[in-house]
Amino acid sequence: MTRLDPSPATPMKHRVSPAQGLKQTMILARRTLLQVRHNPYELLDFSIQPILFLLLFTYVFGGAVAGTVAEYLSFVLPGIIVMNMFFVTVYVGLGLNNDLTKGVFDRFRALPIARWAPLAGRITADMLKQAWSVALLLGVGAVLGFRVETNALMVIAAFALVVGFALAFSWVSVLIGVLARDAERVQVYGYTALFPITFVSSAFVPMDTMPEALHPFVAANPVTTLSDACRGLLVGGPVAAPVAYSIVWAVALGAVFAPLSVWAFKRKHRS
Repeated sequence: MTRLDPSPATPMKHRVSPAQGLKQTMILARRTLLQVRHNPYELLDFSIQPILFLLLFTYVFGGAVAGTVAEYLSFVLPGIIVMNMFFVTVYVGLGLNNDLTKGVFDRFRALPIARWAPLAGRITADMLKQAWSVALLLGVGAVLGFRVETNALMVIAAFALVVGFALAFSWVSVLIGVLARDAERVQVYGYTALFPITFVSSAFVPMDTMPEALHPFVAANPVTTLSDACRGLLVGGPVAAPVAYSIVWAVALGAVFAPLSVWAFKRKHRS
């Protein structure tokens, strides 16, 4: 018998090129999107729920707030788009927490993939969900009678502003998803924080109708600035100031919460 010497095992490469990391990010983003089929509640939240909110606010409160349903639809649709954007970002932290608690990220660590690809893939999938939600709400709004009173460039700018803000705010959800013990706590912490800032804003009613004591908070609220920016871009009105403030908010949120999220993620991974 001839003795066969086993060849030495090929060492696993730990360095991944940016192009490979980008490809892995797209694969993991696709994985996240495919999970929607197994979680119909998520589909409800970023597809059906915003339509229900739009219908309820428009036809229940429209006459009382604006006098006519048509006028209120022009006012409230940008606010519904912004509100839905904030609530959909909760699923970034929710999905991340599920992957962490179920050991999915431990399996990712054994694969020759970029360490940042799982986080980037989940956030990329969230951006696609956000784009779908914005397009869906604009389409349903058009059926109900909403009309864009600006131009196509302004609509694209509003679309980009909402999705870009979602990218920055997703890091807040990532931090909650890493720190929370389970998925239920992610939902509790996320929605508890989001309800006050979304409803105490100009997303649904003008700030003038609120008590003066709330005006400083409403004016500084990022939901207000983003809603006003989208309103100006879609139906006319002030644009420069609310867009600038929204960009400042997005940059500040990303600058603060992205490093914190990465630090918390690495710390939890080491433990």
